[in-house]
Amino acid sequence: MFAGYYTGRRVLITGHTGFKGGWLALWLKELGAEVHGFSLPPPTEPNLYATIQQHSVVSDARGDVRNLEQITATVEQVQPEIIFHLAAQPLVRLSYQQPLATLLTNTVGTAHILEAVRQVELGCPIILVTTDKCYENRNWEHAYREGDPLGGHDVYSASKAAAELVASAWRRSFFQDHPKLGPIATVRAGNVIGGGDYAVDRIVPDAVRALIAGQAIPVRNPRATRPWQHVLDCLSGYLWLGARLATTGKKSPLTDAFNFGPGPDANRSVQTLVENFLHHWPGRWENLAPKDAPHEASRLNLAIDRAHALLGWSPTWTFAEAAQATALWYRERHTVQGADMLSFSRNQLAQYRTDAHRRDAHWTQS
Repeated sequence: MFAGYYTGRRVLITGHTGFKGGWLALWLKELGAEVHGFSLPPPTEPNLYATIQQHSVVSDARGDVRNLEQITATVEQVQPEIIFHLAAQPLVRLSYQQPLATLLTNTVGTAHILEAVRQVELGCPIILVTTDKCYENRNWEHAYREGDPLGGHDVYSASKAAAELVASAWRRSFFQDHPKLGPIATVRAGNVIGGGDYAVDRIVPDAVRALIAGQAIPVRNPRATRPWQHVLDCLSGYLWLGARLATTGKKSPLTDAFNFGPGPDANRSVQTLVENFLHHWPGRWENLAPKDAPHEASRLNLAIDRAHALLGWSPTWTFAEAAQATALWYRERHTVQGADMLSFSRNQLAQYRTDAHRRDAHWTQS
């Protein structure tokens, strides 16, 4: 897998206690990596990290990316051979309540990661995770490409667009011509679903909480379309880009932004996602769209041509498979007495790898 790059590698993940960071730590451990984490405590209770922590990281540093000294000390101690930066304030609606904290975490925090590496003078590749919402969303029918304008109606989206600009500025100002510093790339995923996400104001965790309570799932924007994808699909792209970046160097076209989204069939409405989820965990939903809700884009699609052309990457699971895997994870955890969720998570990961290999994913063949 991934040309064997991660076996025995020291990997630093910021935000490893979060949803995507937890799955990434678990996968890297399965690949034989030495995984180190830097993060605040898990953001929710329950959470994925409590399930997988005993089979993921070898060191678990608690810290805040808004604190340059903390992250620099961790980078210097770990001496990572590759960094995945996922630590973030990841919620659009929360950014309306905490705009400055969102900006400091997502934008200044990204600068701190890059500055820490620059001060320690490490030559490791850095994968910076932003979002599909970094684009200036004009509710276009066509999918957004990496060269489209960045922007953001809300503070969350703007903070992630600014993080992209920070990455570009540090790359060109400090990293590109410095012989001791390594390559930088940014990655933009779609609306990620999968087991273990318990954030507020996200449709899948909201659905799970309602089903556990025997209530109707509250859907605030049923007609909005999003590029839904399973967490393992976008992580396969991050991992493959990191492995390739390590071997191609700073002059490669890989030192840029990449979309890792789903196939066109996964651009579905929120209502469609909920109804697919209910196929595997029966219940009901209701439209509770408030009239005075904060602005959220009604349409957003990602183009993944660049990832396919330069990396040979394509998503593995279809929309239906992603929805099924997600629903089954939560149903196992919350309806099966004494469920072993570490084993269940590892089995889902193994099934994903098997499906990717069967469908000739490039990262499984090298």
